[in-house]
Amino acid sequence: MVRSITDPRQVRYLLSALVALVVADGIITEFLVGSGLGRETNPFLENIVGDSIFLPLKIFGAILCAFILKDIHRRLPKVALAAICSFIALYSVIVLWNVGVFFVARS
Repeated sequence: MVRSITDPRQVRYLLSALVALVVADGIITEFLVGSGLGRETNPFLENIVGDSIFLPLKIFGAILCAFILKDIHRRLPKVALAAICSFIALYSVIVLWNVGVFFVARS
């Protein structure tokens, strides 16, 4: 049986992947900044990286966005799917960039 990509179960998997990527970004950023190997370029977050609130804030924000996108999906499934896939692509690039910074800094 072939499922549509706009199937709610498939969207849940995509949203889970998005949340995981945002959390991975937060963990890697926390490590890089804490080790002095990198810096946070987001002006809204740069002052809280290293604080105890940074990672919980990233997790809460990612979960909140996932719920908002899930709600949008009920009304506008194609729009929500395009947004979800775009965010997954963006955070994939960010996580790969951060991992690249780690490996270049360690060389």
